Amino acid sequence: MRVIIVGCGRVGSALASRLGNEEHDVRVIDRDPRTRTLLPAGFDGRFLHGNGYSRVLLESAGIEHADAFVAVTSGDNTNIVGARTAREFYRVPIVLARIYDPRRADIYRDLGIPTIASVRWTVHQLHQMLLHRNLTPELSFGNGETLLLRSRLPAHLTGRRLGELEVDGEIRVIEVTRGGRSFLSAHGTRAAPDDLITFAVAAEALPRLRGFLDKELGT
Repeated sequence: MRVIIVGCGRVGSALASRLGNEEHDVRVIDRDPRTRTLLPAGFDGRFLHGNGYSRVLLESAGIEHADAFVAVTSGDNTNIVGARTAREFYRVPIVLARIYDPRRADIYRDLGIPTIASVRWTVHQLHQMLLHRNLTPELSFGNGETLLLRSRLPAHLTGRRLGELEVDGEIRVIEVTRGGRSFLSAHGTRAAPDDLITFAVAAEALPRLRGFLDKELGT
């Protein structure tokens, strides 16, 4: 996969390094040539110096054949202009932008540009760690509105149907790991001792799921 990353700060350089280690074709752009030193010594991708929204520079980076474009500079305007150029002019299939102002994130998400709103994501993660320390998300989607998490079922739920833990639009049982083997839960699957369950849950429904796991259902 060819990925163009605009911004070679801590986030951009770490992402470039990880993708490079996975043998993707990575092209990094930054206005400050000194940021190249943040890339690992063995990095075999390309580094280009200049503005990440310059069409001349983007074409030099191979954007016309890019599979993904990621803008993670420290400036919202630069990230958005670059992302819109990649999406609307070059039709890059995957375009992501880092946005510091969450109000802007909502606007650009409505335009079809997925964004990572740093402040909102950080606050959300801190909130979850403070209030739901026993339900630590493994993955989050969007700006943290939907979470994927795993939890070992308490003994009091043994024998209960896993479907009783589901709530339409809020909580879904995705997978069960039992005795080291994974399987998808069926409608009538009943909990066994030491089951490890993967849930998809709306962030606002975490207290409800925690309630299910902390006490008998219906009490």
